[in-house]
Amino acid sequence: MAIARLRAMGELLPTALDRRLTDIGITSFEFMLLEALAEAEDRTLRMTALALRTNATLPRLSRVVSSLERKGLIVRSACESDRRATNATLTDDGVDVYREALPIHTDAVRTQVLGGLGEGGAGRVADLALSILATLDPDRTAALAKPACNADPEPAAEESAEGEACAADPAPAVGDGAEPACAADPVPARAGAEAPCPADPVLPGALA
Repeated sequence: MAIARLRAMGELLPTALDRRLTDIGITSFEFMLLEALAEAEDRTLRMTALALRTNATLPRLSRVVSSLERKGLIVRSACESDRRATNATLTDDGVDVYREALPIHTDAVRTQVLGGLGEGGAGRVADLALSILATLDPDRTAALAKPACNADPEPAAEESAEGEACAADPAPAVGDGAEPACAADPVPARAGAEAPCPADPVLPGALA
């Protein structure tokens, strides 16, 4: 029963959010890409880092970014410190679309996801989701535990969100196939964790 409910939620939620964003002309996944870039320094992330942020495979991400590129919302360029890597940058038009979509997306999440949970329900759901994600993808759990987003408070100064690195070149810290880090990147303080960088993430409201 629990598995069936989780499966149903996973299938229905993106569709519900997509419907709310129809008038903006983007999907909920495309919104997630725009948001990740909007929160990065210089509105730029390496493609591998963008895939990590959005839980997307690189082939899927490349297809969606190509679509957003045709719409003029994203541009791609070679990483200056590593010509083998590709950066994605949010354009001014992309910022405008993100700003237009943000309140719609936020309202959709509040009304269709959080609205029926009652007092303390959102926190319990977040804790349960994190426990499940820790099993599914333990390498990303630390980053997910302290996300920087427009709806959540920022971590305290001593609680830098793990998994965040310089916007121009953040690559996964572990795993086969990780792209070489650009020379500008700080060295991780300990195995398996990327060092925090003041360049990324950006405080909510940086686009205001």
